Amino acid sequence: MCPTLLSLLSLGFCVSLKIWALVGEYEKLSLSAWPSPVVPLGQTVTLWCHSRSPLKRFTLFKTDERRRLPELQGHYVNNFTLGPVTREHAGFYMCSRASWSAPSDPLQIVVSGVFTKPSISAHPGPIMQRGKNVTLRCHSPVVFDKFILHQESSTGHFQRRGGMLTGGHCTADFVIGPMSLASVGTYRCYSSLSSSPYAWSAPSDPVDIVITGLSRKPSISAQGGPMVRSGENVTLVCSSESTFDQFHLLRDGENLGCPLAGGRSPHGALQSEFPLGPGTLAHSGVYRCYGSFTHSPYLWSESSDPLFLSVTGSITSTCPSTMDPHTTEEVQLPQGHSSQLHLLLRLSVAFIYTSIFLAVLVCHCCSIEDNVAIMEGEPKEDRTMNGKDPSAEGVIFAHLNHRTLSETVFTPEPHAPLRRDQYL
Repeated sequence: MCPTLLSLLSLGFCVSLKIWALVGEYEKLSLSAWPSPVVPLGQTVTLWCHSRSPLKRFTLFKTDERRRLPELQGHYVNNFTLGPVTREHAGFYMCSRASWSAPSDPLQIVVSGVFTKPSISAHPGPIMQRGKNVTLRCHSPVVFDKFILHQESSTGHFQRRGGMLTGGHCTADFVIGPMSLASVGTYRCYSSLSSSPYAWSAPSDPVDIVITGLSRKPSISAQGGPMVRSGENVTLVCSSESTFDQFHLLRDGENLGCPLAGGRSPHGALQSEFPLGPGTLAHSGVYRCYGSFTHSPYLWSESSDPLFLSVTGSITSTCPSTMDPHTTEEVQLPQGHSSQLHLLLRLSVAFIYTSIFLAVLVCHCCSIEDNVAIMEGEPKEDRTMNGKDPSAEGVIFAHLNHRTLSETVFTPEPHAPLRRDQYL
């Protein structure tokens, strides 16, 4: 009984191996990269060759070289490690079991960080309503002819556009939309050259695309009121009756962060505080608040009503006093402004002196004309005073010079009586 059972088990094992061999001979392999097929320069990547057939040796090779890589041949394993990667590691890879078996589909390995990173921007903005379109623009001051857009939440999802030179910058526009739940997420840009298609730049800074209006709006308030004096601490509070676990605060469209909800208000509403520190003029602006959940950070509520925060006045003066003995720094004007100020001062002084001289000259002329009018324009019969001849009285002469006005009285001597014989 036992020998018969052992024979049957041995026969079954042999048949299983034969079946696996036949399956493996005609099975198509697949190749994947972990953690990503885009590998930063100097990092490592693991390539996995997938097969349903066990106990097989796999070989990895690059399609552009069509040669096996001896250091990457696996002995009854299906993973290979590349790195630290260089530009030479970039390209297409395939794996196979033997030279006569069908290889896997090619897998592209890209090495990033070879060139400087581009920039990315969202138009009209990263916060969109459902159904609208958003344009993501990749641009770089370096001349590239290819731009690649990557959505981090979608593995292997890359879009490519040819670069266009505008205003000294190479740009490429990617239209995303109509906005849906699949459109949201974090996007980055890469750039490359057609001559090196597998060597990319470093990734751009991320931009988060979100959808708003998926739940009821929260409310926003300022502790102490929306009017704040400069230097006073500013704290804004977002609250909602909905069970949001995080809030987003925006000032004039700029995202200021999303701390987790920290408690409840006296009325039972969920709330979160945003301490902004001592108030400055930079804190003035329009603030809005949104609510969301940690498991869906790109799906936001409706916007709160706007809060207009105004920071005015100052508590202490920051201007140095000229009488302060501790002030050692001198305020100096730029050289061009200083010379212009000196010229204006000289012109002002010259104008003042000229005005004074003209005023004195006009007064002098007016005084002379008045005296002449008094001395010559007076009627002859009015020159007698109390029936007396004014010739017998003192004549007043006005001596006018530039500085003094003096009066001199001259009394004429009486005429001697004429004798009779003088007429004869």
